[in-house]
Amino acid sequence: MAQAEAQDSTFQTTRYLCERGVEVPVTYVNAPDLSLAVLNVEGTQITLEIETSASGARYGWPSDGAHYIWWTKGETAFLMWSEGGEEKTILDGCQQQ
Repeated sequence: MAQAEAQDSTFQTTRYLCERGVEVPVTYVNAPDLSLAVLNVEGTQITLEIETSASGARYGWPSDGAHYIWWTKGETAFLMWSEGGEEKTILDGCQQQ
């Protein structure tokens, strides 16, 4: 990211508490031409780009392969795994803290 773009970017860090007591810290990066969600899930850092959704904000990875999906609406969220056209919820009931 160029220096001018970095200056125009906003960063928001929040934390979600999900099922099984899993904490998910997330940093949202909003730049003029790109929006990202950087999650830390059980020791793994996951970077996802904003995707088109009918409701809420959906973050994924633009690929035909397997990838994570982070979907938020209001103060709730859930994490899914997408592979072969099938999506499976792996963390549900995430509440913004």
